[in-house]
Amino acid sequence: MSCADLPEAASIAGAAASPRPLLLVVAVALVDADGRVLLARRPPGKAMAGLWEFPGGKVDEGETPEAALVRELKEELGIETSGSCLAPLTFASHRYETFHLLMPLFVCRTWVGTPCAREGQTLAWVWPNRLADYPMPPADVPLIAMLRDLL
Repeated sequence: MSCADLPEAASIAGAAASPRPLLLVVAVALVDADGRVLLARRPPGKAMAGLWEFPGGKVDEGETPEAALVRELKEELGIETSGSCLAPLTFASHRYETFHLLMPLFVCRTWVGTPCAREGQTLAWVWPNRLADYPMPPADVPLIAMLRDLL
């Protein structure tokens, strides 16, 4: 059997025929001393409002994912870390209706400051085995098992 014989091959081929812009975003699983992961709930008025996600954001042109994450953590949560404190874990690749999302996920256990919501989001420290209890965007859902297994 070849890859072309697999049932999902047709849907993958269809995706290639209908290109969408690629959006590169970066996310982090901030893990506290107790082993909990920080989630942020998207505020009203934003796309996917009410869903929980890992902190992060868009990677600007010419910016590395690590630099984008350091910047986003300072802007969104008021904490500081460095690229050397970010350990790459996995990534999400998800086709949304109007774009294709590529999202590297890092793990960070070291930062300076106390995370606080600076952009209207709600924050929650969540035990790894409870992450699936929080509704998340489709791209984030497959990352839950990876984190649960790691932590």
